[in-house]
Amino acid sequence: MKVAIIGAGSLGQSIAKGLLKNQVVSTLYLTKRNTNTLQNFIDYKEVILTSDNQEAIKNSDILIFAVQPKHMEHILIALQPMLQNTHILISVITGFSIAKIASVVGNTTAIIRAMPNTAAAVGQSMTCISANTSGKEKVALAKTIFNSLGNTLEIPEEQLQAATVICASGIAFWMRLIRATTQGAIQLGFEAHEAHALAMQTCFGAASLLKESGNHPEAEIDRVTTPGGCTIEGLNEMEHQGLSSSLIKGICTSFDKINQIKN
Repeated sequence: MKVAIIGAGSLGQSIAKGLLKNQVVSTLYLTKRNTNTLQNFIDYKEVILTSDNQEAIKNSDILIFAVQPKHMEHILIALQPMLQNTHILISVITGFSIAKIASVVGNTTAIIRAMPNTAAAVGQSMTCISANTSGKEKVALAKTIFNSLGNTLEIPEEQLQAATVICASGIAFWMRLIRATTQGAIQLGFEAHEAHALAMQTCFGAASLLKESGNHPEAEIDRVTTPGGCTIEGLNEMEHQGLSSSLIKGICTSFDKINQIKN
């Protein structure tokens, strides 16, 4: 596959790392105004670094747009004359609708919105995908790309805002929970590096248990909460302090905010 990532910032670079790690591209253009920040990719023979979006589009079949929302329309207008019917446009931009993209490039262009997260860099992203009518037949190809970076789920576009909060913002939410667990472990006497390792692996183990077993979280909780034991007492104290309600409120607050920037 000949892929161009237009706007290789943090998310764009995460996608690039995942694509290269899984060897699913024959050429990969990475564009950015200052390519000096992309020097980590200079040793990959498949990668071409450039500040010229037109060069990237001319030599690519799949265009992944990862620019800031405020720049997207201007970039599309500038590049529209170069777009071919064979191009597949994939946007990973928060809040920039398919209709807004189509208003510039036309509905006959295959347009796909994908919401991955930064775990794409290590092949563990959860990516939600939506497409216009012309892009429906290209969804399988988009899934091939993003399944190489983790897992995918096709959903209606109206759910993409919520998916962005759960999956993209969710990375930060889980990082904060891991940090809190680390701080607790330090308070109990572990060295910082030991506490960090314990928290990370325990979090990974919990997610892996659910993924492999297909069980509901409460089923796995029941396995480790003995009557009158320390686990249930700790859980109850966390709930008294608002653990679940605070997390849910945070998710809903992020959703309210993301809808303010919806295009």
